[in-house]
Amino acid sequence: MTTASHTVATAPQPTAARTFPPGFLWGTATAAYQIEGAAAEDGRTPSIWDTFARTPGKVRNGDTGDIATDHYHRWREDVALMADLGVGAYRFSLAWPRVQPTGRGPAVQKGLDFYRRLTDELLEKGIQPVATLYHWDLPQELEDAGGWPERATTDRFAEYAALAVEALGDRVRTWTTLNEPWCSAFLGHASGVHAPGRTDPVAALRAAHHLNLAHGKAVQALRAGLPTEADVSITLNIHQVRARTDSPGDVDAARRIDALANRVFMGPLLTGAYPADLLDDTARLTDWSFVRDGDTATIRRPLDFLGVNYYTPTLVSAADAEAPDHSFDGHGASGHSPWPAADDVVFHRPPGRTTPMGWAVDPSGLYDLLLRLKADVPDLPLMITENGTAGDDYLDPSGAVHDPDRIAYLHGHLSAVHRAIADGVDVRGYFLWSLLDNFEWGYGYSKRFGAVYVDYPTGRRIPKASAHWYADVARTNALPEPDPQP
Repeated sequence: MTTASHTVATAPQPTAARTFPPGFLWGTATAAYQIEGAAAEDGRTPSIWDTFARTPGKVRNGDTGDIATDHYHRWREDVALMADLGVGAYRFSLAWPRVQPTGRGPAVQKGLDFYRRLTDELLEKGIQPVATLYHWDLPQELEDAGGWPERATTDRFAEYAALAVEALGDRVRTWTTLNEPWCSAFLGHASGVHAPGRTDPVAALRAAHHLNLAHGKAVQALRAGLPTEADVSITLNIHQVRARTDSPGDVDAARRIDALANRVFMGPLLTGAYPADLLDDTARLTDWSFVRDGDTATIRRPLDFLGVNYYTPTLVSAADAEAPDHSFDGHGASGHSPWPAADDVVFHRPPGRTTPMGWAVDPSGLYDLLLRLKADVPDLPLMITENGTAGDDYLDPSGAVHDPDRIAYLHGHLSAVHRAIADGVDVRGYFLWSLLDNFEWGYGYSKRFGAVYVDYPTGRRIPKASAHWYADVARTNALPEPDPQP
C-alpha cells in the first residue's frame, strides 16, 4: 500500500482538473457488529453492543446485530461484489469477542480462521485488506470488569492486538487500532446513546485517556509483529467545529467543543500532551490524575497515516434563550450531554439540505477540515476512511435502487477532497461508507448507508445506482462532469 510516509516521499498532486493522483486508493468500509451476524457461533461471546442492543429501549425497533447482513456466512458473495465494483481496498473490523471471547487469554482459532479466509479472498481478487482492531465491540466480560474507564483494559487491548497481528500480519499490511474513539468514550459513557450506555462524564474522560493509551500500546504490539513496510494508523471522527457568529462567546464555545471533540485525541497522539485548555475546562470534574507519567509518550507513537471520518460539520454557540439545550449535536437524543463540562454550549442544525440522519450536507466542512490537518500535521498523510450518507432507499418495480441524493453527496465530497489535494493536502485515498446497508447502531436497520441495498428478510444484495457510479469513479480515477444534481 502506498499510504505510508516512508513509502511515498512527497504529497501527490492531481494530474488533471478532475483526476486524482496516480495510485489514489479507492475503497469501501464496514464494521464487524454491523454486518457479520453469527453472534453466538464458533466461540463468539457477547460484546457491549450485543448487551446494549438487547436492552429494551436502547435501539430503534429493538433491532440487534444477531444476524445483521449475515456477512459471516456470505463473505465470499460480498467480496465478489467488491471485485465487481473494482475497488482497490476493503476496510473491515475484527470482532474482538470473536477473536478473544473473554478479552483475555488465547485466541479462538475458528474466529481467526474467518478473517484468514476473508483476507485470502480479498487478496485473490486484488483487493487490499485494511483491518481495524476496534470498532466499538468490547467483550462484555471486560466491561463487567470496568471497561474503558479502567486502565487494565489497555493491557488487554495490547494483548488482543498481538494475537491479531500474529495471525494476520502475513496477509494484512495496513492496520488501524481504533475507529472513532470519541464515540466510544463520549457517546458510550457520557450521553449513553451508544454501548455500554453509561452517563458519567468523568468515566467518559477516563475512557478517552485509556483509549488513547490502548492505541499506543497496540501500536507497539503491531510494530513488533509486522514487517517494516506495513502501515499503522488510527481513525478519528474529527469534528469540523464552527462558531455560529464571531462573538467572543460563540468563538469560545467552538474552542471548548474542539478540545473535547478533537484535541483530546490529537493532542496526545500527535504532540504528546493533552491541551491545557481542555484540562482547565474540565477541572471541576476531574484532576486528570488517571494520566500517569509516561502515558503520553506511549500514546505518541509514529503513524503512517491518519484516518479521517467526516459526514457533516458542527455548528455551536454560547447559551442563549432561544436554544438552551444541546439537542442538535447530531449524535442522538439523550437527557445527558456527550460534552463533559460543556452542557451550556448550544448545538445548532446547520442551514441547508440535510440527510435522513438530520445531518447537514456540507462538503466545505470536509475541505476546511483537511486544510486544518495540513496546518496541524503537515508531514502526516491522510486517508478518508469514512464518508457517505444514509438514504431513503427502496427497490423500484424493476428491481433497481435509484439514489441520486447519495450520488450528489459523494460527488460533492469527492470534489472537496480533490480541491484539498490541489491545495497541497496529502490525501492518499477514500473509503466509501458503507459497502452494505447494515445495523446502524442506535438506529437499528432504519437507516441505509450502503452502496449495496440489502433486502433484510432474504439477505439479497442489490447494488444501487451509487454503487455503479462509484465503480466508474474508481475505474477512471476521476470525477465525472458535470456535478450531479440531488
